Amino acid sequence: MWLTRGHLSMGFGSYDESEQKDQDVDADDSEGVNVHENEHEGEVSFESEADTDDLIDQLSDMKNGSG
Repeated sequence: MWLTRGHLSMGFGSYDESEQKDQDVDADDSEGVNVHENEHEGEVSFESEADTDDLIDQLSDMKNGSG
């Protein structure tokens, strides 16, 4: 796949390097996605007095619709 004059193209034929050289692409970075925008550092912890059996029973109740 390659970008030519704003159009995405996919070729299955022979490869022509001349099509890949010196391409001018007008790209608007303002609409790009910032993958680091919502990064957070830290840790999560919780405390519960319920033991494993209690939690499994609660899960079973929720799955059965009685919780």
